[in-house]
Amino acid sequence: MTEQGEMPTEEELFDEYFMRIALEEARKAVKEGEVPAGCVIVDASTAFPSDPSSARILAVTHNRTETLANATSHAEMLAISEASEKLGAWRLCNTRIYVTKEPCPMCAGAIILARIGSVVWGVSDPKRGGGTEFGIFRHPGINHHPEIITGVLEEESREVLVDFFRSRRAVKDKEKEI
Repeated sequence: MTEQGEMPTEEELFDEYFMRIALEEARKAVKEGEVPAGCVIVDASTAFPSDPSSARILAVTHNRTETLANATSHAEMLAISEASEKLGAWRLCNTRIYVTKEPCPMCAGAIILARIGSVVWGVSDPKRGGGTEFGIFRHPGINHHPEIITGVLEEESREVLVDFFRSRRAVKDKEKEI
């Protein structure tokens, strides 16, 4: 990201535009009692990086593991399925996936298998991150290595997660008192 006082580049503005949409989805997840991860997949083959409003959005979703009672219903997995259905293809080349929290190993693997061109996330996950902790995106044994962009609207993404888990801990502490 740009240093304080510098003007953001067109690419940074493009990425921030879609990360804000992903953050809206993360906030929806909170209201549903889901871990707040929001995700957007964009066809970046035409508008990127100049005009985000003209880019074709292929998927917008959030975590739904609790709602669907399905461990694989992470925002990224749902978005990949939706984008593939919309395109009628499993290869999502020339797309960018935006997620508020770094993809887990399962989602990182799906991103690679779907051939997504760029992965953009807000806050890294130093305990379970598919990229930072497990190195999946850069593993030498895989045949696709997406571009990785981290820290886009990082503070906002972190705040949503921290507030969610703080709230859950407060409820659990209150239940212990009873």
